[in-house]
Amino acid sequence: MGNRLSKIYTRTGDDGTSGLADGSRLAKDDAVFMAMGDVDELNSHIGMIDALLDGLDAASAHFDTKAVRDELNIISHLLFNVGGELAMPEFIGIHDTHISWLEARIDKMNDNLPYLKDFILLKGSVLICQIHIARSVARRAERSCITLAKRTSIRPTITAFVNRLSDYLFVLSRFVTPDNKVNETLWNAKVLGEL
Repeated sequence: MGNRLSKIYTRTGDDGTSGLADGSRLAKDDAVFMAMGDVDELNSHIGMIDALLDGLDAASAHFDTKAVRDELNIISHLLFNVGGELAMPEFIGIHDTHISWLEARIDKMNDNLPYLKDFILLKGSVLICQIHIARSVARRAERSCITLAKRTSIRPTITAFVNRLSDYLFVLSRFVTPDNKVNETLWNAKVLGEL
C-alpha cells in the first residue's frame, strides 16, 4: 500500500488548488474534482442506504436484506475504484464484468416487480427517499464524468457503470417498497387538474 496519511491538513489547498495522483495541481473547481466529488457524494449516499437497511427487521422483510447489503458493499468498493480511475487515468478499476454484474442484479429484482404504467413520484419511506437521492446523485455523477470526458480521456466503462448504477437504484427503490408498507405513488394528471 502507498503512503498513509499521518497528518490530515497540509495547507497545500489553501490557494484553491488540489493535487492529483501524478503530483499535478489543478483548481479545486476543475471538472476532474467535480466528477470525483460527485462520485464521493454518491458513495456516501450508498452508505446511508446500507445504514437504513440495518434498521429493517430481517425476519419480516420480503427480500434478503443481507444480500442487498452485500451488493451495496461491492458497489461502494467499485465507486471507490471509479474515483481512482478519475484521479489516476492509468489505473483501471472498472470492467465490463462489473456492469454485467449490476445488470444481473437489476434483472433479478425487476423480475419480481409489477410493470410500471406511469411515472413514480419520488417519495415513500425514509429508505425509499434515500435510494432516490442516491439515484439522483448518480445521474449528476454521470453528467460530471461526461463533462470531464470532453477534456480528457475517460474510459466509457466508467460512465456506463455509473449510468447502470442509477438504474439499479431506481429498481431497488421499487424492490424495497412493499417491505416498508408504502405503496408507490404514481404521477396522476388529475391532481394538477384540480388546481
